[in-house]
Amino acid sequence: MKDLHIRVLVLILCASAIALVSWKVTVLELPLTPSAEATAWNVEARIDFEARGVPATIEFFVPQDPPNFTVIDEDFVAGDYGLSVDRQRDNRIAMWSGRRPRGPQALYYRILLHQDSDEPIVTRAGRKPLFPKTPDYPDDIEVAINAVLGEVRAHSADVATFTRVLLERLATDRSSENVKLLRDHFNIEGSQVGGIRQILAGVRIPSRITWGVRIRDGVRAADLEPWLEVHNGNEWLVFNPRSGERGAPAETLFWYTGSDALLETNGIGQARTQIAIRRSFLDVYQLAEKKADLLESRVMDFSLLALPLQTQNVYRVLLMVPLGALIVVLMRNVVGMNTYGTFMPVLISLAFRETNLLWGMFLFVLLISLGLSIRFYFEKLKLLLVPRLASVVTVVVLLMMGISVLSANLGLQRGLSVALFPMVIMAMTIERASIVWEENGAPEAFRQGLGTLFVALLGYLVMFNEVLQHLIFVFPELLLVVLGLTLLLGRYTGYRLSELRRFRSFEPAETK
Repeated sequence: MKDLHIRVLVLILCASAIALVSWKVTVLELPLTPSAEATAWNVEARIDFEARGVPATIEFFVPQDPPNFTVIDEDFVAGDYGLSVDRQRDNRIAMWSGRRPRGPQALYYRILLHQDSDEPIVTRAGRKPLFPKTPDYPDDIEVAINAVLGEVRAHSADVATFTRVLLERLATDRSSENVKLLRDHFNIEGSQVGGIRQILAGVRIPSRITWGVRIRDGVRAADLEPWLEVHNGNEWLVFNPRSGERGAPAETLFWYTGSDALLETNGIGQARTQIAIRRSFLDVYQLAEKKADLLESRVMDFSLLALPLQTQNVYRVLLMVPLGALIVVLMRNVVGMNTYGTFMPVLISLAFRETNLLWGMFLFVLLISLGLSIRFYFEKLKLLLVPRLASVVTVVVLLMMGISVLSANLGLQRGLSVALFPMVIMAMTIERASIVWEENGAPEAFRQGLGTLFVALLGYLVMFNEVLQHLIFVFPELLLVVLGLTLLLGRYTGYRLSELRRFRSFEPAETK
């Protein structure tokens, strides 16, 4: 019954950790690898014009909740102009106003984006429109429209297929006189979408024009392209009016919707708009914070990433201690390796972080050897336990000081970091080694010393692995998995690997 309780508890811990990690990765896009940057796009619209010294207003459409993109930052450079941003149905409009500006002027709109998806933009959200009224066509055009629409209806099943078949006919059919008449009458060439909308109104299909720009690196003067959208009763379907293909490329930034001009001015001379695009790189954690804000989630507010950098650096080390402890549990309870103390190897691994591994191991052996020699000398003095430990600490400090001074004179910079070894840890290790020596002899003391050094080596390799450090710091809930594994090992009562080797010579007696 107890085993079942432990297994259920471990399952709950692991499932909770995996679920939270999955949510952070898929929704907030936190990286599973130590990648510090994500691709972002700087899009800048510049408006140049000549002011005449009279009251002036400039109205400019700006993107609103573009699909496939997350808006990281947005900036308006207004200069001496007043600025207001209003929402009008499915659009946003920025309006600059000035009392009496004069001379050449330049206004800027900048937006920083991150592309969330590589999938084409097939549908868009928006208000449900009213059904359009059937236009009054000239007699000859009405006959041609009815003929073409009848043929299209026969080869389609719904609004989406009807629109696609119609667009393909208008774009590619050069043999039909009816199609040629419609193409010429409605001026359906290149990017003209207005005529297509008039034809769709003949069957009362709601439609609209959406203007978008392709996001590419190094573009200095991007052009807005028109896209046709039709409503099927539930959502807006996106079509390429030039080919009839369904959907827009994933890198299309939809700027605004409607037949109005991008820029409307009053009180100024002719204005010119230029859109430039440049790729940049963004901190992935900043991106995750923005996504959490958009989702109205406070997960990132209670994340370690919200702490000051100095505190973050402390936790980058502390969070790895449970992993080192798990290594000690595995080596002691499953492998059967003896060490000085239970978690002494973990603390020694932390010391190796300051000195680097090879130099730290050398210093460890050197300090323990010298400390043991002096510890045995103190034993002859018949000192009590506490004064003896205090004396050992003093000797350790003197030894570290001597090694640092000697290293400085020899030009060995690594030796200077030996002072960062925890003095009390080294003193307790020396005391423990001497007790094992006295109680079990020198071979056992050397055996446990080597075991301690080996486990500390494994702990160092695990605790200071760059990928593991990143995972535990960004997803600290993974420590629940470590806790679950530790609980399972706490119920392990089988043979240790060292015991299997030890008792391999014992064989069951054959029955006679």
